[in-house]
Amino acid sequence: MPYIDESPTMSPQLSTRGQDSRDGVSPTPTDGLGTGGERDAGKGLEMRKLVLSGFLASEEIYINQLEALLLPMKPLKATATTSQPVLTLQQIETIFYKIQDIYEIHKEFYDSLSPKVQQWDSNITMGHLFQKLASQLGVYKAFVDNYKIALETAEKCSQSNYQFQKISEELKVKGPKDSKESHTSVTMEALLYKPIDRVTRSTLVLHDLLKHTPADHPDYPLLQDALRISQNFLSSINEDIDPRRTAVTTPKGETRQLVKDGFLVELSEGSRKLRHVFLFTDVLLCAKLKKTAVGKHQQYDCKWYVPLADLVFPSPEESEHCPQVHVIPDHELEDMKMKISAIKSEVQKEKANKGQSRAIERLKKKMFENEFWLLLNSPAIPFRIHNRNGKSYLFLLSSDYERSEWREAIQKLQKKDLQAFVLSSVELQVLTGSCFKLRTVHNIPVTSNKDDDESPGLYGFLHVIVHSAKGFKQSANLYCTLEVDSFGYFVSKAKTRVFRDTTEPQWNEEFEIELEGSQSLRILCYEKCYDKTKLNKDNNEIVDKIMGKGQIQLDPQAVQTKNWHMDVIEMNGIKVEFSMKFTSRDMSLKRTPSKKQTGVFGVKISVVTKRERSKVPYIVRQCIEEVEKRGIEEVGIYRISGVATDIQALKAVFDANNKDILVMLSDMDINAIAGTLKLYFRELPEPLLTDRLYPAFMEGIALSDPAAKENCMMHLLRSLPDPNLITFLFLLEHLKRVAEKEPVNKMSLHNLATVFGPTLLRPSEGESKGHLTLASDIWSHDVMAQVQVLLYYLQHPPISFTELKRNTLYFSTDV
Repeated sequence: MPYIDESPTMSPQLSTRGQDSRDGVSPTPTDGLGTGGERDAGKGLEMRKLVLSGFLASEEIYINQLEALLLPMKPLKATATTSQPVLTLQQIETIFYKIQDIYEIHKEFYDSLSPKVQQWDSNITMGHLFQKLASQLGVYKAFVDNYKIALETAEKCSQSNYQFQKISEELKVKGPKDSKESHTSVTMEALLYKPIDRVTRSTLVLHDLLKHTPADHPDYPLLQDALRISQNFLSSINEDIDPRRTAVTTPKGETRQLVKDGFLVELSEGSRKLRHVFLFTDVLLCAKLKKTAVGKHQQYDCKWYVPLADLVFPSPEESEHCPQVHVIPDHELEDMKMKISAIKSEVQKEKANKGQSRAIERLKKKMFENEFWLLLNSPAIPFRIHNRNGKSYLFLLSSDYERSEWREAIQKLQKKDLQAFVLSSVELQVLTGSCFKLRTVHNIPVTSNKDDDESPGLYGFLHVIVHSAKGFKQSANLYCTLEVDSFGYFVSKAKTRVFRDTTEPQWNEEFEIELEGSQSLRILCYEKCYDKTKLNKDNNEIVDKIMGKGQIQLDPQAVQTKNWHMDVIEMNGIKVEFSMKFTSRDMSLKRTPSKKQTGVFGVKISVVTKRERSKVPYIVRQCIEEVEKRGIEEVGIYRISGVATDIQALKAVFDANNKDILVMLSDMDINAIAGTLKLYFRELPEPLLTDRLYPAFMEGIALSDPAAKENCMMHLLRSLPDPNLITFLFLLEHLKRVAEKEPVNKMSLHNLATVFGPTLLRPSEGESKGHLTLASDIWSHDVMAQVQVLLYYLQHPPISFTELKRNTLYFSTDV
């Protein structure tokens, strides 16, 4: 039977098309679709299948959640007419309002879509199914209008009826068909929020489907229409639902709304504590999640609160008196990242081999502990809050962006006419009690909390060119910084030079940023402060003024092309123009055999040293000399990106053997020189420690017996061609000298091994393809071993070329 669309936004010509194909009869596909000449279309259609398969799996979970919600409804209705009712019929109607209708809509949608995805054909159409789903959003409108009263009724009934409280605290949700988990326990409150969440999810899927549906495919106009209906619906209910979800009524009858919440690290009594911080319209509340028994409602424990009328931010001068922050050395943080990546790979292996769920849970628990440690110990940027009545509080953040967001949100609220107050214990209890229900950030930001179908993020290198900025009202000294997320927190990765006295800075600087499962890029624009009196003694306090900040999602499909993708980010009226492209880790370290014999980049090291009649290539000697002359105390030397255009200019000069090399080196930014040296080793046709010996290096570093390991690792060095060995030993001694300055430059032996290991030691393509499936595996398995090999030699007493060659072997094995 044809369905009747009552949506006012449905376009008439499209609704007739939708009805033509309502019974699963596919409209005739456009001629030529999916032919060899249209490979891009074919790739898009393959992506369509992947998007739909993922959505279908989540739709199954959603239907199971609705089923779990409906399960107690029948028995509750049956008892409602008896002498001992658990709930009245009116209460049942209110709590379960429209759930049955929503369930039926989605069950029909799932049953129609599932066979189409299972018997996949590139010409298949399913736009009419999404269009029909969108046309039934009126049911969701009714659900949303009743949502607040449904929650309140369920809560009241729980408080007054123990039987209903037990039912609502542990509803059993069936696991997906292929899952080992048969059931999970979820609260009724959590399930009642699922339909609201679902509309947003469906809209995102429509976005993805349209992106991968050719414009001439019969589904395209139908999906466009479904997306428009969904977006119109969302914008109409968002205005209603956000205040409802975030409002809490004080005992005096006033409405207080939750504006922002999140997990922050507080420095309390000399140690770091993870807190959940809630910013309401008139108060900032710092809480800790209480440990509760299984099945019990989780609750927050208030640690302290400051009315916004009493909250002040200390000036830089006052902040000098803050307690000394103990900063964890970088190499310890890097070590922990390596451990987490190794555990991630083990989890993936267990899943691929259909391993025991107990083993997977144990690994996940370990991963959570390590990620939690990282989350607690990595932030070092202070964010101070002062109560004008005396007490100060100190948070540590990993990102200046985050600090600016909290400060701006508080200052915006402080512009209103706020009164100081003291909460009674009852008022404080009510406010803290509301936090669990109102919070918008539910989980600690660690990857072990993520669902398996969530994006693992990007692993590799993001190339970003920061072009220019417009929209400044007056001339200033301006620069930008770039931040990306890494292991649940954001880190600053690059900084442009300061463009002085301008309203239109033209940086045109390129950076190569390493991504470790990253999903977002942030750009912050600052005005440089040259007033020495404002500079703060606390190294981590940035006093430069943030002029604007913006964030973009790194969409794997959009970013992973060979071409540059240009974009503009708008922030507070300022527009920053930038371009980016992404290179996966395996591609960025891929070596292509070079036919070129001129120049030095991409040419075999033996050819270069023979031509120069040198033992170590001139480029290596000159870059190292310059770094030791003026960069050895530079913070983050070899880790901080140099400007890519400067590096390319140096590359061209070395390749041309230009007589102005030394003049250019002395004028160039030291990070660009360090970057040129890394680029030289990366572009060698084969890695410095050679393809032939790679498997043996991997086996040698894995040996447990120290004597056997020493024997093997020295034997492998002897097996290197002379130019490779002499250059490696020359670089090794330089890196040791850099590490001696670790208190100043913050570069430990481990840090340097992390930077150079994967460049000097890299499996050939054939080696790496065999056993690696995930981008994150590339980051963990091989890279960990590569870092360990270099670290072994860095930690070794000085190795002399002549001594090494003179020593006889304890054993002689051909490698």
